[in-house]
Amino acid sequence: MNEIDCDVPKQAIKDACESYRDFFKGYTKHPRFKSKKHSIPKFYQDNIKIKFTDTHVKLMLVAGKGKASSKRNQRFCRVKLSEYGLIPINAKYMNPRIKYDGINWWITVGVEYKDSTAHSSNDGIGIDLGIKDLAICSDKPKYQNINKTQKVKKLEKRKRKLQRSISRKYEQNKKGVSYCKTSNIIKREKELLKANHRLMNIRQNYLHQTTSEIIKREPSFICIEDLNVKGMMKNRHLSKAIQQQCFGEFRRQIEYKSVWNNIPVIIADRWFPSSKLCSCCGNIKTDLKLSDRIYKCECGNVIDRDYQASLNLKRYGEMTLEQSVI
Repeated sequence: MNEIDCDVPKQAIKDACESYRDFFKGYTKHPRFKSKKHSIPKFYQDNIKIKFTDTHVKLMLVAGKGKASSKRNQRFCRVKLSEYGLIPINAKYMNPRIKYDGINWWITVGVEYKDSTAHSSNDGIGIDLGIKDLAICSDKPKYQNINKTQKVKKLEKRKRKLQRSISRKYEQNKKGVSYCKTSNIIKREKELLKANHRLMNIRQNYLHQTTSEIIKREPSFICIEDLNVKGMMKNRHLSKAIQQQCFGEFRRQIEYKSVWNNIPVIIADRWFPSSKLCSCCGNIKTDLKLSDRIYKCECGNVIDRDYQASLNLKRYGEMTLEQSVI
């Protein structure tokens, strides 16, 4: 207890109280205690005891063993930031948290900004998510699947090699029914952790770039599908590809970035036939297969099925907005 700031155990008790309060009100499930072995190491830092500059963050250290944490005993520790100028200097910080992911230390803070009141007069956008391409927009831009690039494929191959190597070393060093973790295994596991983090960072960065680019076009609304990702994951042939695309994360980023920019987000009904509905005549092709990448209708409409789905989603969003106005 003498090695950490007094605010860390205080905030842990506050978080537990908040969790139980929400549980008894029926908002959440019963709180689960974190495991020392499997949970991510993280702690709270009081917003008064934290200061940011362009290049460093100042964190308050412990006042000292057996001493009261008075102002004359307070000492600050300067930690260099790997990314400069991302956090405002003269601002009120809320809920600062510091966590360790096994390789790097991360600090997160909340900062207040004024709500956007601007309303865009541009056309809305319908977005169809897929496996072949990440996102197909109704205003033509198509965002490729990052997992098909050579860079990600090479990292995936290295990850598989490391996993096999670690598994073999565990079997070689097995003593009876227990496994012995050697220094070489620890070294390989750290390499595997770095490869996993590298893959995750590439995918997250690409999602942020994609969603930010869509928001910067300032559409009047955004319409996306309510995908049943849990049901789609049951298909063993496509489950890995669906997992790597991170559809849930894409939707989360679109929703919170749209709120920041005052752009309404419309979630299309799960059973809306966006791919099977003809964008010209309105006919529904019930026998459309997943392998049919080109949609051919009796009215003569020949179009890419994903682009047509985005057009139908845009029309769905327009109809929803008209009904809400009426």
